[in-house]
Amino acid sequence: MDTILQKTIHEEIFHHNHTDPHKSGAGLSDFILGAQDGLVNVLGVVLGIAAATNDVRVVLVAGLATTFAESISMGAVAYTTTLADADLYQSEREREYRHILEAPNLEKQEIRDIYESKGFSGELLDRIVETITAKQDVWVAVMMAEEHQLSPVDRKSAMKAAWVVGLSAIIGSLVPIVPFMLLPVATSMWMSVLVTALVLFGIGFYKARVTVGKPMRSGTEMMLIGTISAMAGYLVGVLLKVPTLP
Repeated sequence: MDTILQKTIHEEIFHHNHTDPHKSGAGLSDFILGAQDGLVNVLGVVLGIAAATNDVRVVLVAGLATTFAESISMGAVAYTTTLADADLYQSEREREYRHILEAPNLEKQEIRDIYESKGFSGELLDRIVETITAKQDVWVAVMMAEEHQLSPVDRKSAMKAAWVVGLSAIIGSLVPIVPFMLLPVATSMWMSVLVTALVLFGIGFYKARVTVGKPMRSGTEMMLIGTISAMAGYLVGVLLKVPTLP
């Protein structure tokens, strides 16, 4: 192989694998789901309890109880949701195999229609259809991706999703609690809002950097949505404030 071409290929491989690698969308979405949910929900809880009681011990108990209950719940939801996606994919896959056996002409026409809509025609379209329908596994895989817009889901990934969501929910939930461990309640409330807002901004900024979008805009949107949602807890605490005993 020509030396210049070899060098070019090596440079492109490095760019593909290191400079601009593909990101794991599922892992990123699981992390954002858990962390954002933990941050916003626990911030709302601790603000509401702090506003209602002004008692740091009650705030910590409520915050930690919410942290661990919610992380387990979020992990379980991620697990069952991923399993449901896997079951749906398997169910539709088996249905496609049956359709190929029972109505092969109709299924072949569907393949033709799919690729004709992509701009293929004539002899090239005929070859594409014949190639795809020559093997059942390839035929079904194409139908799953093109007709049903479904991707294969590994059932083993359900446990991974549960761990990622659960752990990120715990980490996110602890962020608004930490100020109450170190500062007076009145100061902790606003410090908790500030720290949580900064972390939410960082998550949104990172999401845009590794996917698409404007990092500053994405970070600001996530920060505003999260903090405004959490303030609902504060308002409830103010409205239901526990009267101070004489």
